[in-house]
Amino acid sequence: MILEQFGWSTVWQNAFLPFEGKGYLPARIVREHRGGYAVITEYGERLAGVSGHFRHNTLERRSFPAVGDWVVLEVPDEVSKCSVREVLPRFSSFVRKAAGTSRDDQVLAANIDTVFLVSGLDHDYNPRRIERYLTLAYESGVDPVILLNKADIAEDLEGAFLETESIAYGVPILAVSATNSLGLEKLWEYLKPGTTGALLGSSGVGKSSLVNALLKSEELKTGPVREHDSHGRHTTTHRQLISLPNNSVLIDTPGMRELQLLGDESTLLSSFSEIVELAGMCRFNDCSHTVEVGCAVQAAIGSGTLDTERYESYLRQLKELKHQKVEQDIRLKLQEKRRWKAIHKSMKHHHKSKR
Repeated sequence: MILEQFGWSTVWQNAFLPFEGKGYLPARIVREHRGGYAVITEYGERLAGVSGHFRHNTLERRSFPAVGDWVVLEVPDEVSKCSVREVLPRFSSFVRKAAGTSRDDQVLAANIDTVFLVSGLDHDYNPRRIERYLTLAYESGVDPVILLNKADIAEDLEGAFLETESIAYGVPILAVSATNSLGLEKLWEYLKPGTTGALLGSSGVGKSSLVNALLKSEELKTGPVREHDSHGRHTTTHRQLISLPNNSVLIDTPGMRELQLLGDESTLLSSFSEIVELAGMCRFNDCSHTVEVGCAVQAAIGSGTLDTERYESYLRQLKELKHQKVEQDIRLKLQEKRRWKAIHKSMKHHHKSKR
């Protein structure tokens, strides 16, 4: 069955039961385009958009289909564009605040078992960026694995590995190379049949090259990176789901220029666990960790056991999450206002039709 190659299981079969026998098909979103989606069905790949019913009843951007979603598909005939009627409940989703000034949330990928956070071991390596990706992964409820790619050209592989370990407690870290297949056998251990992985990272870190190495073919387009900073052009322009030979799937994503966090402060319990633990040891419960006597955080910075840059990264993320919480409250109020406006409009139309 084609769908089994894309993660179909009894879990999804049970979720689809209410729609069986009504002329609908189960499908998975494999690519997202500006004008719609490419979906995989048991009869192959089709193009689809959202139905008018779905669009009318969906207020949040994050509720629209995303790559990795399983959906209920209406298929009018063999050539017409299909319509997504429903999105089956997600068990996980990788969500960020949409780039720019929009207050909307953006689902990067859905129904992921493992997210692979890719960093290049050339001039791209940035531990502060890895910290942000980890916070996003923990908030999304997805198990992270860090891939240090381009290990074959790393000037100090051991040093980068140790530095990554110091900011990613308990997270698996793999040194890999798409160029010579270094470490790919360990990567396969996290791509079990029936599971879904997703690759996240900035442009030029080699996400598409890793997919090609796993497929042993040039399936995805790749491009060169700039020598002075190792940044690449966006050769991957849209998110797409790829079926791998062992019946696992992998979602490749474009490099993200902007990574704005969502969630609440509790997310940092995982991504900055040592700082949160230190804060609990301060003399005063309302310690600001700046000038108070008996501050365990400042004591750790003074003794060198806590890196100053890591603590500053924690403060930046904490400030950003607090700001996003305020933004989220505003967004929820606007959504509620739009919902009641739609209800009143519908009631007004109903009363007119009864006259």
